Amino acid sequence: MATTNKKHSGKSNSTRQRHTLTNKRWSHHVMETSDAMDIEHDIFKTGNAQEIADSLKRSSERSKRRKGTPFQSAMSMLNFYINRAGRNLPKARRNTLETAKKRLREAFGRKP
Repeated sequence: MATTNKKHSGKSNSTRQRHTLTNKRWSHHVMETSDAMDIEHDIFKTGNAQEIADSLKRSSERSKRRKGTPFQSAMSMLNFYINRAGRNLPKARRNTLETAKKRLREAFGRKP
């Protein structure tokens, strides 16, 4: 009979649970404490991909606190929101936000 070698991390269940909870909340912590550019309130909840792209472009160009180019900052904000929503983001909403990415690239003169 063959035996299987299971590797244990040496962490207790409570340590793993605490670690998992901490990982799940990292994006909330970033949103609360980040000194990132200011964006229009609830912009990601609007229904129009073009409005989202236009608003992010305006915000990134006005911002004095961004570290990268306006395009990088705007795209990062959009990706951060998509990633933060994760599996909870409805497919229709995800499609709208993915379209907003395309519009944002176009607004900055980037090729798709």
